[in-house]
Amino acid sequence: MTHALETRNLSKRFGSLVATNDVSLSVAKGARHALIGPNGAGKTTLINLLTGVLTPSSGQILLEGEDITATPAHHRVGRGLSRTFQINQLFADFTPLEALMLAIGEREGQGSMAWKPLSKNHAIIDEAASLLDRFRLTDALSTPTKLLPYGKQRLLEIALAIAARPRVLLLDEPAAGVPEEERHEVLGIVRALPADVTVVLIEHDMDLVFSFADRISVLVAGGLFKEGTVEEISHDPQVKAIYLGEDA
Repeated sequence: MTHALETRNLSKRFGSLVATNDVSLSVAKGARHALIGPNGAGKTTLINLLTGVLTPSSGQILLEGEDITATPAHHRVGRGLSRTFQINQLFADFTPLEALMLAIGEREGQGSMAWKPLSKNHAIIDEAASLLDRFRLTDALSTPTKLLPYGKQRLLEIALAIAARPRVLLLDEPAAGVPEEERHEVLGIVRALPADVTVVLIEHDMDLVFSFADRISVLVAGGLFKEGTVEEISHDPQVKAIYLGEDA
């Protein structure tokens, strides 16, 4: 069986600090897979390794069975691996429409073209409009990103990741920092992501994790501590003691 994403004995050391410790992880195609663990467990470091932001000290990373351990980050995106960040990485002065058109144009090999030719490409405009509608951003399509409510910015970042047409999408705490009144919109969009896109989610909100994931991996001190279904993880006494709390 070819997995969507796989690591084999993956480790990352910063001097004497072992941030990722011999992690072997398999994510099935089409899965909704959550990574949880206490602060400092190595979740974001693992995502940075998977996406090529960091280079592993040892081990392998496979995307749909192909070794991408040494593949540059931008080439991984081209091969179907996209991500969002714990802290938004957006163009503050772009509108959502402009940002999505640029992302779609880049995917189509037109990212270096001037705005005028892009603005005349009806296929790009139509796709950007469709994404704006799907991510409930139509009412803000001409608003500079820096002026959007934070929940809308999170939605835009997910929309930009989807614009790359990924087969594997890594979401690093998509609801982090979002005010309570905007969280439901973000969580609804996350749950409605296309079924043919494999999603790996890092999240501290257990309500989101348990309603979203079909499989959960627990990281502790950089290593893979437990893995199982939502039912298995939510009732595991060791996970409760280490992460969820004794009374969870």
